[in-house]
Amino acid sequence: MAPTRARIAIDAMGGDYAPGEIVAGALRAQEELDVQMVLVGDPDQIQSCLQQHSTSSQLEIVAAEGTIEMDEEPMTALRRKPKASINVAMDLVKKHQAEAVVSAGHSGAAMAAALLRLGRLPGIDRPAIAVVLPTLIAGKPVMLLDVGANVDCRPKFLEQFAVMGTLYSQYVLGTSEPKVGLLNIGEEDCKGNEVAVRTHQLLTENPQVPFIGNAEGRDVLSGQFDVVVCDGFVGNVLLKFAEAVGQVALQILKEELPQGLRGRVGTAILRPNLKRVKQRMDQAESGGALLLGVDGVCIISHGSAQAPAVFGAIRLAKEAIDNQVLNRIRAKYQKANARTEE
Repeated sequence: MAPTRARIAIDAMGGDYAPGEIVAGALRAQEELDVQMVLVGDPDQIQSCLQQHSTSSQLEIVAAEGTIEMDEEPMTALRRKPKASINVAMDLVKKHQAEAVVSAGHSGAAMAAALLRLGRLPGIDRPAIAVVLPTLIAGKPVMLLDVGANVDCRPKFLEQFAVMGTLYSQYVLGTSEPKVGLLNIGEEDCKGNEVAVRTHQLLTENPQVPFIGNAEGRDVLSGQFDVVVCDGFVGNVLLKFAEAVGQVALQILKEELPQGLRGRVGTAILRPNLKRVKQRMDQAESGGALLLGVDGVCIISHGSAQAPAVFGAIRLAKEAIDNQVLNRIRAKYQKANARTEE
């Protein structure tokens, strides 16, 4: 028998460009990634968007009522709108009618809905938002977590982030021996606040984590580390700063290219190289971030996501499904608990 295609639910109403760009990205994903897409939202609006594309692909639509607006408090809105698109999408995973959820809508609502409807994996106290970033070494990405789910973290939370990041780096990113670092203000073991010092000790003593020491801010994108852990406050600031630096670098590159005929000729020659530069720096290539630690695959995409970023987010979900990330985390903590009981 042929393997079953991954079935992925997408919040078609979430995001600045929903549902048009969401539908376009989902169509491309179903055609190119061999996945089965389920569009969750207003059937009339979704169907109108589908009719704008000349394709033979048939996408399933699951009706929902409304969405969580960006100015709404997540928990209150989720309870007041039980049939909102993000709630319905999460319920599909909970009922095993889909294997993953992708949303470009309210990120706080997506996290809250995942916790309320899917719950946490056994052994995980707090989920973490994980992003994959390029480094100075081509083809060697780094996973950064947490980048926004937990503003304040205890040392044991950071230790759990390190375990989950290690497994993802091994089985999804293909790093045979990942190097894990703790984001800190210095390389020395004693540097940082009390949480950082205690976390350093826990990571050093944990045989499940290939910990090599503290990572300073300048080390994150150096390629020296495969996984870098931090609390969500610092991680979110670092992520947004990195995104801004990438945009500035691309803008400077455009401005410094020669003008006129000479510039057009030079640009034509360099176009393949420039395209690769943009692909390595552009967050749209990855599409979003994985919420690790909840009992279901959940991808949180950018609110400004357009079709390419939506496609990238769906590809990220498929990779997590194909590489059985959830089962590997479960197995790791089951083994750890078994050793503790002995």
